[in-house]
Amino acid sequence: MNELLSEEDRERMNERERKKAEVRARLEAASAKTQKKKGFMTPERKKKLRILLRRKAAEELKRQQETKAAERRKVIAERTGPKKNFDDMDERELTELCKTYHKRIADLESAKYDLEYHVSRIDFDIHELSMKLNDMRGKFIKPSLRKVPKFGVKIERMLLNARKEVGFTVNLKSVKRNQLKVDSSVDQTSTPEWSWKKDKDQSASEPNEQEVEQ
Repeated sequence: MNELLSEEDRERMNERERKKAEVRARLEAASAKTQKKKGFMTPERKKKLRILLRRKAAEELKRQQETKAAERRKVIAERTGPKKNFDDMDERELTELCKTYHKRIADLESAKYDLEYHVSRIDFDIHELSMKLNDMRGKFIKPSLRKVPKFGVKIERMLLNARKEVGFTVNLKSVKRNQLKVDSSVDQTSTPEWSWKKDKDQSASEPNEQEVEQ
């Protein structure tokens, strides 16, 4: 019975180790995949991608320039007509060609003047409309909202205004009438002790006292 139990325990241990190994392998595979995904854009690949993007942008710019140049040549050919061979023309044909070109130039200048007048008129209308819009906005300006003061601040402001209305005598201390009376017992003609005249009177009175004693 002990042998059977030991074999069962051994099988359980083996099964547990096998499951641990499977879990460890799955975790290692998942971590390897995440590392591969994170390290996909290496510095070398970034550099190559940057070069490819610049090359693509340069090719696109060159293609746009070529398209614009082709459109310009097409418009010029439509307006001026096919190229003339002046070597095979006589004087009469050259004169007719010059008249044709002169008429063409006059027509283009007239069309240019009409377009410039039309553009200036549009600019003037835009300016007038913008001025009217600014006037309309000025008539309906929203008033700025004022902050509502707190109750304590409002009371302090009311007290301050009340003090200003009453006057400066509110803050003065009250003095009794008896304190304002002058003591009659004090000799008003006597010289105070701190005055220099008192010393002068004392020096003048000392010789008189000596004469009386003699």
